[in-house]
Amino acid sequence: MRPVRQRLAAGFSIVTALFLVVVLAALGVAMMSLNTTQQTSSALDLLGARAYEAARAGVEYGLYQQRINGNCVASRSFGLGGTLSTFTVTVLCTVNATPGMGVNMSRITVTATACNQPAGGVCPNAATTSADYVQRTVTVQF
Repeated sequence: MRPVRQRLAAGFSIVTALFLVVVLAALGVAMMSLNTTQQTSSALDLLGARAYEAARAGVEYGLYQQRINGNCVASRSFGLGGTLSTFTVTVLCTVNATPGMGVNMSRITVTATACNQPAGGVCPNAATTSADYVQRTVTVQF
């Protein structure tokens, strides 16, 4: 007759294995969440840089219109080409007289606003609720 052994640790390895599977699954979900956040942040950073360059192009347009053509239209919106084709730029030009400096010494302000989701073809879009809306404004005075 054999002595009966008591199995006190029976099933312990299955509990440990399930615990490890749950912990590893939670780590996987956390890593995927971080990866998604990082990719979204990187995409918005790239869109922000492109919006800034589009706004700079708008300022260059306004400066060119004023300096070469002699006048800058009060407000003009246009789209750009190439990698900036998803952006619309609105250029505002204002001429302000400088007190005590005479007529020829007016101060000209050029403001360019670039955005990727314009409202009616004009930036900025105050009514957007999109998470990937990007807008940059550049202002120069001369």
